[in-house]
Amino acid sequence: MSETGQEAKHAAFRASPLFQAMRAEELDEILSFALERRVPRGQTIFQKGDEGSSMMAVLRGRVRISVVSPEGREVVLNIINPGEVFGEIAMLDGKPRSADATAAEATELLVVERRHFLPFLRANDDLYLRLLGVLCERLRRTSIALEDVALFPLPTRLARLLLKLTQDYGRPGPGGVRIEMKLSQRDISTLIAASRETVNKQLSQWREEGTLEIDGRSLIVRRPERLAALLEQAGG
Repeated sequence: MSETGQEAKHAAFRASPLFQAMRAEELDEILSFALERRVPRGQTIFQKGDEGSSMMAVLRGRVRISVVSPEGREVVLNIINPGEVFGEIAMLDGKPRSADATAAEATELLVVERRHFLPFLRANDDLYLRLLGVLCERLRRTSIALEDVALFPLPTRLARLLLKLTQDYGRPGPGGVRIEMKLSQRDISTLIAASRETVNKQLSQWREEGTLEIDGRSLIVRRPERLAALLEQAGG
């Protein structure tokens, strides 16, 4: 596989709030010390407690950010998509990683090391504000996920997730909206902090009702209005 072109790398950074306001020459400077890394599906990128010496931008693929509960259950905190960055908190403060990062599919990353980025950050004052915005967005997403778990029952959480996936990864067709992102029932259960068994039961119920179809590891939402009505009834 050939290296990703410079324009594709620029585009990946520009899609992130941290870098989108940068001039081309500023991005070139960052790319001059950014390293490319390819990670196969399922491979660990870093683990909680590892040294936080870099941040990463996803060029292709997706990365799952998660922690393991005291009971041994994985809880997914976030899914990092192409054009998004992660690992920036540990890179900035130099403290250990606060969560695990795993390639949810074959993934290509741009890695920016702390020892290179901090001098660049000091020389560009306005970048501090953009980085703060990224951190605030991360906190907001985590807060919403925790609020969902605390306030809403499983069907509502699952409906919200499926509707979000149809918006982000849906491909409309005659039979409904196919979610292009491949997710196992285990993946779905960790995203909404539920057991695989309860997710399987709810998906099966919706399939019997004609709300969705399960095609291997793909989901086709046939009646998104039913999921939206469930959210509206729950105030979600």
